[in-house]
Amino acid sequence: MQIIRKMKSTYYLSLLALLIAATGCKKTPKIMLQTTTVTSGNVSETVTATGTLESVTQVDVGTQVTGIISKLNADFNSVVTKGELIAEIDKTILEADLESANATLESARLTYEYTKTNFKRDQTLYEKELISEYAFETSLKDYKVAEQAYHKAQADRVRAAKNLNYAEIYSPIDGIVISRDVEVGQTVVSNMSVANLFTIADLDHMQVVGDVDEADIGQVKVGQRVVFTVDAYPDDTFTGNVTQVRLSATTESNVVTYEVIVSADNADHKLIPGLTANLTIYVLEEDNVTTIPVAATKFTPRDYPGVKGLPLPASSSQAPADDKSSYVYLLRNDSLYRTPVILGAANGVNVAVLSGLKDGDVVATGYESSEAAAAEEKAQGQTSPFAPKPPRRK
Repeated sequence: MQIIRKMKSTYYLSLLALLIAATGCKKTPKIMLQTTTVTSGNVSETVTATGTLESVTQVDVGTQVTGIISKLNADFNSVVTKGELIAEIDKTILEADLESANATLESARLTYEYTKTNFKRDQTLYEKELISEYAFETSLKDYKVAEQAYHKAQADRVRAAKNLNYAEIYSPIDGIVISRDVEVGQTVVSNMSVANLFTIADLDHMQVVGDVDEADIGQVKVGQRVVFTVDAYPDDTFTGNVTQVRLSATTESNVVTYEVIVSADNADHKLIPGLTANLTIYVLEEDNVTTIPVAATKFTPRDYPGVKGLPLPASSSQAPADDKSSYVYLLRNDSLYRTPVILGAANGVNVAVLSGLKDGDVVATGYESSEAAAAEEKAQGQTSPFAPKPPRRK
């Protein structure tokens, strides 16, 4: 029994020694200062949106007269110039209308001149009291009626001549025919509205009507650079500029958007009306400026008891506090120097430095624990629990 108690005592002593040794081997976590080197770069912030391509100038070409299409000189995708004859309507009835108007005009002219001569003669006789007042007033009335009929006949003749000219359809702009709605032999009827024949678009100058979310519209301004892509050409990138920010809101499914017009050069005619564009609007863009991470402007030195080797603030770096100034900590000769800086544009990640720093300076951005870094590496190296495991060895 005494031997068994002695063996148990020896076992507990050995176990206690192992626990003490394990506790003594535990290392103090290492704290490291994170820094970054000041460099020149770009600071930009973007807003994304989707839109539809349209031509800046698009005209529906029609006719104001009724008739049968006799000729079509343009078809889909035809390139036309301003003033080019693109279609004709049968002129038989229109020419007959013009001849009738000419005859009516001539008859009205003869009647007008006859009644005018009679009126002047009767007026002379009336002044000499050779005819009655009733006869004079009748002559005056006939003259005035003939005069109005003559003016009406002139207007009817102008209308008939204009309608005959409308039988020839000319292109109003330089562009490409993107739609044709009639065939030769088809009758077009002009009632209260113009009967459309063609749609001609100027594809040299395109625009994108983009829908920008209400949360981003406040940052979008006229003149900002825009980059966009279309699904028809996934490998191509197109550029433009914001030309208009429309104030009329559109609400769909409780989502409020505003229309933004973006110009787009289309010299090669790749862009066509109706394509969906994915827009990237550069609401902030500063090129070739001194930049630092935003974290550097929020860094504050800390004291970690028991941790050796950390750079500490230099006594000469304690610049007077100023609510209007921003400060960063420069790392120089293993010491941190509090340095005032003037900041410019920021995008949430980097911020431009207008003065106070130069390229090559090293600034502090934060602290990092060795245990945290190890845990992060371990987390990145973990495999999926569903992945197959290697076979066990005996």
